[in-house]
Amino acid sequence: MARNFRLKLTIILIVFSLVLSFVIAVFDYMKLKESVIASQAAKISMAEDKIISNLSTIDTVYDLFDKEMSERMKEYSHELVQKYEEESDFTQWDFSELKNKFGMEVFILNENNTVLFSSFKQDIGLNFSDCCPKFSNLLTSRREGSNFSHDGMDIQSKTGEIKKFSYMPTPDHLYLIELAASLEDEEIFKKFNFLETSKELEDTYDIIDSIHVYNSGGFILGQKTDDYIQKKIEEPFYTVFTEVNQSGEVRELTLVEDGQQKTYRYIPYVAEERRGYSTNRVVEIVYNDSELTGLLHAYKNQFIKQLLVIIMAAVGLSFIIGRLVAAPIHLAFHDSMTGLKNRAAFEDEVQRSLAGGTPLALLMIDLDNFKQVNDRLGHGEGDRILKQAASIIADVVEPKAVAARVGGDEFLVLFKKAEREAVCRAAEQLLLKIERNVIGMQLTEEIQLSVSIGIAFSEKDDTFDTLYVKADDALYQSKENGKNRYSIHDPLCTC
Repeated sequence: MARNFRLKLTIILIVFSLVLSFVIAVFDYMKLKESVIASQAAKISMAEDKIISNLSTIDTVYDLFDKEMSERMKEYSHELVQKYEEESDFTQWDFSELKNKFGMEVFILNENNTVLFSSFKQDIGLNFSDCCPKFSNLLTSRREGSNFSHDGMDIQSKTGEIKKFSYMPTPDHLYLIELAASLEDEEIFKKFNFLETSKELEDTYDIIDSIHVYNSGGFILGQKTDDYIQKKIEEPFYTVFTEVNQSGEVRELTLVEDGQQKTYRYIPYVAEERRGYSTNRVVEIVYNDSELTGLLHAYKNQFIKQLLVIIMAAVGLSFIIGRLVAAPIHLAFHDSMTGLKNRAAFEDEVQRSLAGGTPLALLMIDLDNFKQVNDRLGHGEGDRILKQAASIIADVVEPKAVAARVGGDEFLVLFKKAEREAVCRAAEQLLLKIERNVIGMQLTEEIQLSVSIGIAFSEKDDTFDTLYVKADDALYQSKENGKNRYSIHDPLCTC
């Protein structure tokens, strides 16, 4: 029995250690995962802040140092208006010569906001009403007005070059004269080049696939083309881009591309000083989960290895602790000789069962004339008989009942929710088996060893003491009636 108890204790310790170790390991892994995710988020936030800061800086710098450029564009625009008043037939204009003279591209837009003439022939026929309705409406208001206007940093639709554009209506409001000055060769742009910042961030962080800045029309700033076909943002990204433009709030779109999860993050940007639609932009940061997945996979492998080590250590430690503490704990609740429960543990079991309202049956078993065994055959033989008797009692009643040794040769058995017939049958088996296997093996006929059993059934107000007294009375009745029998405290019972 002590061995079984030690095995149970060891198993309990192993299970407890494994659960505790697993919980701690999982907690550490989750904390590490949160830390990795937070680190990734910090990198994304830093990249976002840096590119937005560069855009803001370059817009601010242009606001301060852009006056000379805008003044020149204004001067050239008035000169072109004067030329129109002298010669309104644009077919007579030499646009290549005008470009060389001003160092800027020249465009003529009609009332439909279509480019009729230009020094940049690839833009001839471009209709802003088709590609950019909002911008087209702005162009219409400028043509119908009378003032010179200029925008901030924007791109030329065909080439993707970053340029500055200005607009001046003709006096008859039939045409709009547009100038485009390249900014990429300017020292200011070189010093605050957000394109280089984007490339630097892409190279620095593996999680960032690309960073693009879109103008209000959905074209990427700085993405040059050789075929003069500038690609506009497409679905499903265009829908998100439009939402960001309209709401001014950050939006994200997560897709799986080539087996890898990618997140497209769109951040709205508006310069402090708005000039047309050129200062309305959207920053797109595309980041992947490869680094996150790789780190989490590595940490997961590390977690599994650590968990295995912890499990082996926990199991080994549980075996050691089980061996060390099993015996003392077992002795605290069990009889050291027979392995049955001791009186304290048995009494606690009875009290708890009574408190729960469980109907009980208590058997008190006594070996008659046992003192003669110790006196004539020695305590060694007496101990052997007690162990045999305890083993038989345990075999007969367990696991349905609880057995205990509470005195020298006195044993108690507790039946829970047992029928009287079953209890009587168990008492008969005990008498028979102890007679055959213990008493029948004695070495002398001078010792009249027998077994007496008293049975008591619990009632509503019973305690351990009252139930014990009832069983003791029944035991006394068995002895008075000739021993080697059982009696029940209830005299009306005929079982």
